[in-house]
Amino acid sequence: MKIGIIGDGAIGRYVSDQLKERGLAPQARLVRAARLNDTADCVLVSHADDLPEDITVMVDCAGHSALIEHGPAILKRGISLVSVSLGALADKKVEKDLHTAATMGRSQLHLATGAIGALDCLQAARIGGLSEVTYIGRKAPKGWKGSKAEESLDLDSLTSAATHFEGTARVAATDYPKNANVAAAVALAGAGFDQTKVKLIADPAVSANIHEVQATGEFGSFHLRIEGRTLPDSPRSSALAAMSVISAIERQRALITI
Repeated sequence: MKIGIIGDGAIGRYVSDQLKERGLAPQARLVRAARLNDTADCVLVSHADDLPEDITVMVDCAGHSALIEHGPAILKRGISLVSVSLGALADKKVEKDLHTAATMGRSQLHLATGAIGALDCLQAARIGGLSEVTYIGRKAPKGWKGSKAEESLDLDSLTSAATHFEGTARVAATDYPKNANVAAAVALAGAGFDQTKVKLIADPAVSANIHEVQATGEFGSFHLRIEGRTLPDSPRSSALAAMSVISAIERQRALITI
């Protein structure tokens, strides 16, 4: 397996380090043209067409814009793609373009589960029919800095929990591209973007990123709650989201998977 990577933020750095520990150091990086002269221990390119012929898997850790810009070209080349940018698929055109590209290239887009668990349960429950799915995301105010939450809340002076978004997963994923990938993951695994309800909360009393999923359907009901830590150098980036990328790659290598 020859791996390439997009993104050098907190998640990208974690993924690169973990891959190196497993003897799978990235062979190529897809970067902005202005950075092509940077020193690196792998091939640097600015377009998917320039990736080495032997790259078999690309890993997207760079957000929605990177998946939208590079995803179709990567998939058309027949290179599988692992991405944490699930929220980008809330745009129906983006989802269609990625689907078409994967069909043309006979490749696959693997969506890493991100900061949430129990998606296998939700996928199974979908078979029998889901009547209601709700995702609730709760973070400390600093975790919402740089997001649309700042339009309705004074995050610096917040003294109690405040809800700054209630709506569908499609709107949440679109309006909060750096904060609501979990909502997108829940939607894709379960009832869909338009049928999944989302509530986003800024809470000065919490130190972890708290994710809750409530679902009912023919299967019965469940309530999942995860208190996730962030990566040390990024209050918006979930450690579990970064770990889920490595897990997705390991599943592709494994002879027996679960």
